[in-house]
This record gives sequence, C-alpha cells and structure tokens, in this order.
Amino acid sequence: MARKPARKQRRGGRALLLVDFINLFDFPGSGKLERRALVAARNVQRLKSRLASSGVPCIYANDNFGDWKSEFSRVVAQCLERGGASARIAALLQPSPQDYSILKPRHSAFYGTPLEFLLEELGAQSLVITGISADNCVFATAQDAYVRQFRLWVPSDCVAADTRRHEAEALDHLRRTMKAQTRPSRQAR
Repeated sequence: MARKPARKQRRGGRALLLVDFINLFDFPGSGKLERRALVAARNVQRLKSRLASSGVPCIYANDNFGDWKSEFSRVVAQCLERGGASARIAALLQPSPQDYSILKPRHSAFYGTPLEFLLEELGAQSLVITGISADNCVFATAQDAYVRQFRLWVPSDCVAADTRRHEAEALDHLRRTMKAQTRPSRQAR
C-alpha cells in the first residue's frame, strides 16, 4: 500500500522521536531498564498526544535487533505478544496510522537510516528526543542531531537508562555539550 507523502511543516517545525521504546528487553541487564522505561513511556504517551494535537509529527526510530528482514509493525506485534514490560510499553505507545517509523542498525537513529531526509521533508529544525537508553541510543541520536544543527529538547522524564545516575549524567552531558533543553515533558510549550 502506498503511503501518503510526508506532511510538510512550516520552516522551523518540530518532530518527536521515540528511540527504541518498542523493545523485547531480552538483553543482559534489561530488567533494571524495564521499570524505568515503563515510567518514561507513560510520560511519552501524554507528550505525544499533546504534540500530535499541535500537528507535530512522530517518528519511531527503533532497533532492528539484527534482523534485516524485520518490519516495524511486526516488531510492535512481537512486543505485544511477549507480555510484561514489552507489551505494556508497546500498548501505551502503539503507533497511529499518521506516525512514521524507521529501523536503525546501530545506536544513532541517523546512522544508516533515511531519518535526515524524512526530517528535511517534514521541515523539522527542532527535535524532541525521547527513548531508551538515555546514555546510549538516545545520546548517540542527540549527538548526531546536534552535529546536523537541530535544536534539541530531551525531556528528562521521557528517557530511561538502567540507573537514575546514568540518566542524570547523560542529561547533564547533553545540556553542557549540545545545548539541549532537558526540562520535563509537563513543561512543554
């Protein structure tokens, strides 16, 4: 089925990125991350709703888990079938028909993906980056976005890492080196 062309925003528009929330949590140490990711996902659900009502497009940037034949809707279905935190997060953040998705092969949502072209088509110059893990894939995506001169907002309550300390360190580094805003999602303008 052909997809509608990307909605063109006014120049200077914003886009919401959800990085790796659709996740099977089947890697070492994922138990610590699951609980924190569920809290972040609840906040992202509210933020996504508010931004969508303002016409801000949502893009899911998700790991392909090394499966080069994967397709995003199948990844969502696998998480829903798995149960536990995977299913709860996938149900909370289930994509709507107007959302976009890309599968990424590495940490950054920009590396080896069409994300930059999609953002250009959407007219985005500012990104709201949410996801897991704050100190890994979210950080790598924010760094690549900063290099491409996007303005950044990484809401502190919409990211998760395996520990509160790792989240805080990543957010501090984003503020200091990439001029990212990190105010919580409830302070959205």
